[in-house]
Amino acid sequence: MRLHPAVVSHAEEVLREVLRFTGPADVILSRYFREHPKLGSRERNAVAEGIYAVLRNKLAYASFSESGHGPAMRRLILLGLADAVGADALAGLSPDESEWLHRIAQIDRHSLPIVLQVNLPTWLFEKLVARDGEAATLQLAEALNRPAPLDLRVNAIKAKREEVIAELATAPIQCEPTPYAPLGIRILKKPALQNLPLFQSGAIEVQDEGSQVLAQIVGAKRGEMVVDFCAGAGGKTLALGAAMRNTGRLYAFDVSEKRLSKLKPRLARSGLSNVHPVLIAHENDAKVKRLMAKIDRVLVDAPCSGLGTLRRNPDMKWRQTPESVVELNAKQTAILASAARLVKPGGRLVYATCSLLDEENEAIATQFLATHEDFSLVPMKDVLLEQKIPLEMQDYLKLMPHLHQTDGFFAAVFERKK
Repeated sequence: MRLHPAVVSHAEEVLREVLRFTGPADVILSRYFREHPKLGSRERNAVAEGIYAVLRNKLAYASFSESGHGPAMRRLILLGLADAVGADALAGLSPDESEWLHRIAQIDRHSLPIVLQVNLPTWLFEKLVARDGEAATLQLAEALNRPAPLDLRVNAIKAKREEVIAELATAPIQCEPTPYAPLGIRILKKPALQNLPLFQSGAIEVQDEGSQVLAQIVGAKRGEMVVDFCAGAGGKTLALGAAMRNTGRLYAFDVSEKRLSKLKPRLARSGLSNVHPVLIAHENDAKVKRLMAKIDRVLVDAPCSGLGTLRRNPDMKWRQTPESVVELNAKQTAILASAARLVKPGGRLVYATCSLLDEENEAIATQFLATHEDFSLVPMKDVLLEQKIPLEMQDYLKLMPHLHQTDGFFAAVFERKK
């Protein structure tokens, strides 16, 4: 069945705004759909998938579009829509456009120059090649340029994973258990979750398996005092609260009221009463200082470039720059140092990012150890063994989309000496 002819012009209009890179693509899309309520769900889905296809393949599409006719923005979005929903689903194309899309479809993408295959900005491509080599960078980029599957976390205080899988099967929703996270479920085709009783009752939450593993290595136990220092919308907070079996105290700190407000409905569904969301002005807020040396475990999921999440947020690679990464490094160092003061002797501090870059990961961890003699590194292999997570790692957790089918994540675990 063909899409409405207006889909192409809607998608073209949104793409024009998205490519200015003034804000996150998902935020721009949400606003556009609110302003155009008459667009049906199939049309909205096609527009969004077409936009994301352009963001994933921007360099290759720009090269292809040099051969076509008409406005450049229209050519780009036609390529995106053709890849996302198929050229046959597009109505209102001229014979020339149909013929051009057919010609482009014949191109073997693996025969393109590597720069067009990876679709990464030059600075990032060169950085990854220098570290990992060309073949590994190509493998990583191919994984980053594929849409992510939908992962769920079972809320252990409300359900068991086997029960949820069985109930989803009756919906019928095809799914499988995730290999590393013991409460994770991977959905093979994306359904509308909001209407499922499992979702409404708080038995399941959407959370990438990598993020679930990250929450697990914190090792939060019953009755402990725990801080999620950069809680955001609270995916890891909820996982930690359930791991604590709804006991103890879990503080969810964040500097953004908007992000914390997104946690509230999720918290209400989850059935957790041990979570205390706290809005802070900055990492040295008095509310932070009050808890100095009192906390058993602190998770710092630091603000970062987000380059490990390109499967979901492909615009990140075009929005970040080497300069923005340097700015983030200063923030990461300051936040980690501030969070460290909360940890009591014998307590643990986990530093994590969803970045692929050494300067946001190992470099920050190494610098922290050099300036904090009262902390030592807990090798990740020991932490994974403690938590019974079937992963082979040495000092740090490094999850990669092409190796682990998760978002790209890094984590280091430190312990305060007694």
